[in-house]
Amino acid sequence: MHVEKLSPKLRAAEVIDEFAASGRYHFTAEQMRSMTGGSSAAARTALTRLAKKGMIASPARGFYVIVPPEYRRLGCLPADQFIPALMEKSGRIYYAALLSAAEYHGAAHHRPQVFQVALAKNRRPISCGTVRVSFVARKNISEVPVREINTPRGSIQVSSIEATALDLVGYAHRVGGLDHVATIFCELAGDISPELLVAAARTAPITWAQRLGHLLEVVGAVDKALPLKDYIRQRAQGTVLLVPGLPKGRARRAKDWRLYVNAEIEVDL
Repeated sequence: MHVEKLSPKLRAAEVIDEFAASGRYHFTAEQMRSMTGGSSAAARTALTRLAKKGMIASPARGFYVIVPPEYRRLGCLPADQFIPALMEKSGRIYYAALLSAAEYHGAAHHRPQVFQVALAKNRRPISCGTVRVSFVARKNISEVPVREINTPRGSIQVSSIEATALDLVGYAHRVGGLDHVATIFCELAGDISPELLVAAARTAPITWAQRLGHLLEVVGAVDKALPLKDYIRQRAQGTVLLVPGLPKGRARRAKDWRLYVNAEIEVDL
């Protein structure tokens, strides 16, 4: 009995359906080639056709995600649903960071336009449909406290609320400046553990902790910063500027934080 051979496109579409039915939403080009049994060129052609239909997208070379109907308007899966798999594929330690992490911890009014991820070494940003991912290089990344948070496609590593606070200060230029960071702290400070804050500070430059302590005082969270004062008293090597790059001028000295306050922080409530 003659059985008509399915076209590469249909066979590739069947593979996509099989992946989705089993709850799998990411795959590689090589896995597609293996599943369809065709050549690499044929697999690439089939993948291109599926991408044009909006059924799949490619956030990184050779790495594909299945795009369910509810996300077709994005042209990709949301970043938190593919970043864990992509980082596992590339063997990178990572965590969702900065404004993206702050949103997970309850800073709901500061949703970022770009999903932010920390890596040991920087890499080029990702653009997939309307989804954007940017990266920052974080020293001692394997020591940074993280939480595992569930997503519709599994789970993602997110910096702890204390580590997020430190990163926001350290990368203030990537999140809108220290005024914006202080505004976020108005929402997050109540959940910060003073003891865990000191533990997280050990993974970051001491200057981040010096600036963070002052910002917590600005937003009225003095109690959250008390153990941090002792840590800074023991570790800080000198007095630093609150805002690097701005002139010192007649900045007042915040003795507890060994900090020159060379700018007034304005909180947008």
